[in-house]
Amino acid sequence: MTMLVRNAALTGYLDLVRSRKVDPLPLLRSVGLQAADLAVPNQWIAIDAAAQLLERSAVATGLEDFGIRLADSRKMTNLGPISVAAQGEADLRGVLMLLGQYQHIRSEAISLRISEADDLAKVRIDFNLSPDVNSTHFSEMTVGALIRLIKFVVGNQWNPAHICFTHDAPATRTRHPKTLGKSVRFSDNFNGFVFPASDLDLPNKLFDTLFQSFAKEYIDTIASPRPVDDLDRIRELIETTLPTGRCSLQHAAKTLGVNRVTVYRLLARSNTSFSEMVNTIRAELARRYVTQQTRSLTDIAGLLGFSELSAFSRWFRNEFGSSPTVWRAERGNGARSA
Repeated sequence: MTMLVRNAALTGYLDLVRSRKVDPLPLLRSVGLQAADLAVPNQWIAIDAAAQLLERSAVATGLEDFGIRLADSRKMTNLGPISVAAQGEADLRGVLMLLGQYQHIRSEAISLRISEADDLAKVRIDFNLSPDVNSTHFSEMTVGALIRLIKFVVGNQWNPAHICFTHDAPATRTRHPKTLGKSVRFSDNFNGFVFPASDLDLPNKLFDTLFQSFAKEYIDTIASPRPVDDLDRIRELIETTLPTGRCSLQHAAKTLGVNRVTVYRLLARSNTSFSEMVNTIRAELARRYVTQQTRSLTDIAGLLGFSELSAFSRWFRNEFGSSPTVWRAERGNGARSA
């Protein structure tokens, strides 16, 4: 199955393409994506599709530095919960270790490794893409974005000693030095960069001593566990697409890069079906949401993929034996009396 990446990886994509007077919708459709795949935050998309999209968009816009331009738009907040937890790390070493440990929150197809040897530190970024997918612009975007994020952490004056890419050099490199610095090596044996190991001890400008003791607990609380098998990946797809109204076997199969029969057989081997898994997840989420008194039942219905409150109420009664209003009241009274 195709590996996945959060749609935050394509932050700024639509604006960049449109700034070149190019319609992004045909480009999205050409790789099996829709505008909705980028519009709803935190959605999973196929990394092969994302990489192919950047390659085709670079051609359509005439920008050989398409990936670099996307990297230029990155902000610390694009890391989501990792950006918050990073405030609890005192130095660059801690921030990079945090990124490596929780990279799976952002993509199961990208790994980040930090190593030290001979007074040099190396950050290596690997991509789990299909062999026939060109990753030139995706690689440049990812490496460039990470360097930009490090500058947010230790200061804009910081630069790595060398930046390395496995792909060949583009014909035009005017933007590469501006964003990445002058020491960029192409046709190298890894994607990433090298810098003095002593830089790992540079203080984190975002460090908050008051937040330090809570940072690890915070990210462990909200971070999804690393998916360990295809069932986990299907489950997470269901959870993220339920509120969009696009939760379906067909959509899950398309995102994973397989046909519906493959997903059906995979679930059958685990003695379940897509509809049963959806219902199980809905029930788990319903228990959590309905007990949260600040959430309206209409909002909860939408989060669980119901277009009407009445449909949610019927489902809830069949599942739990009472209406969500009664169920919520009983739990609320129980909590107050306790």
